Amino acid sequence: MNSMNLIGLGRITSDEGKSFQYLCNKFTDLSCPSCGQEVHYFMSRQRLRCRFCGKDFSPLKSTKFSEIKISASRWLMLIKLFELSVSARRASVEISVSYKTTLKAFDLLRKAIAQELSKCDEILKGEIELDESYFGGKRKGKRGRGAAGKTIVFGILERGGRVSVQIVKNVTAETLINETVKKVRRGSIVYTDKWKGYDSLMFSGYKHLNIDHRYKFKEGKVFINGVEGFWSFAKERLIKYHGISRHKFLLYLKEMEWRYNNRNEYLFEMLVYYMLGGNELRITKTSLSYNK
Repeated sequence: MNSMNLIGLGRITSDEGKSFQYLCNKFTDLSCPSCGQEVHYFMSRQRLRCRFCGKDFSPLKSTKFSEIKISASRWLMLIKLFELSVSARRASVEISVSYKTTLKAFDLLRKAIAQELSKCDEILKGEIELDESYFGGKRKGKRGRGAAGKTIVFGILERGGRVSVQIVKNVTAETLINETVKKVRRGSIVYTDKWKGYDSLMFSGYKHLNIDHRYKFKEGKVFINGVEGFWSFAKERLIKYHGISRHKFLLYLKEMEWRYNNRNEYLFEMLVYYMLGGNELRITKTSLSYNK
């Protein structure tokens, strides 16, 4: 899978037919719904015409791309701007699409990411770091654990692997243990701070080691710097939104999880894949011709 740079994207999006063809070539199956044949003409307005029966159909109709009435080229440009973490307001100006439409497109991308993450049932193992963090605007009063009005996020990081985050209602032992058991293989070594909610881990099948942050942040291999690094990664990016509504916060949070876990991958192609509904990327292209 190759990276889609701005020059390459410019070549594709300079022509609407090329943009539509680019998306069609990602499908593993483009057979005509009427006769089952796989040889087509490209038509205008995101349609294909079967060479055998002459019927028109749109392969994007059943995908997330159909949820907003914009061209394929603008969709590709929006995906690239989202990949680059450009704000919806700035993106709307760059490609002359209304802010409302751009915001809806970005929300669709975040929903597609969250849906893909929900399919992952990977169990984390080995050396694991656990920690919670509090998200929300600046408020007077107590900070950290027990802070009012904050959203509590529980993070699990596999050293050398992935991070998994989830919103939780509280940081009681029951909540933290239940979330850990869902994602971490028993027998793993689990590192935490001294919060009492983690004390029961040793009775739940884990080797539990902790560090008292009042005195030090690292003692040999006992530290949680990895998951704390994710908190910094997420908060640095989320702060630019100047406030996120509670009902959308999970989508933004899952976007941060996805970006962190795939920070060395080509995100553009992954986002196109998600928007097409998870169809496998095409290896051999169907015989297609563009009807001008």
